[in-house]
Amino acid sequence: MAEENWSVGVVVDERATTEQQQALTAIASGRAGGPMGALSGLVGTFLGVDKGPFRFEAEGLRRAVSIPGLLEQAAEGVPGVTSGEPLFIDNTLHPAGPRLALARATRSRLQAFGLAWSDASGRNNGHFAPFDWRG
Repeated sequence: MAEENWSVGVVVDERATTEQQQALTAIASGRAGGPMGALSGLVGTFLGVDKGPFRFEAEGLRRAVSIPGLLEQAAEGVPGVTSGEPLFIDNTLHPAGPRLALARATRSRLQAFGLAWSDASGRNNGHFAPFDWRG
């Protein structure tokens, strides 16, 4: 991932206003600074913005997001020693925050920006965390 010339596309909820869409695009590209600003030098191609109705699910250790016709992502947290709690990785430099729940991806499908990718092997890592990127 440290190689330059990333291709980045942004998918926003269909309810986003023009101002919100522009702000999310600036954040995702790193132009707005903040946590994603450190990655801005890696982005070589901006693929555009697409919209769709986001659907989020969280039940126990399972998390999923879907946008019909564009994206399906699901992950299941690795159980920690406390029942019902995931194993956490603390003190990270991840842009989402310093604490991540360790998980494994159970379903990944993307069809957007001329890209098509699908994996349901369960062999890829994943994680989830609450985050707040207010300026």
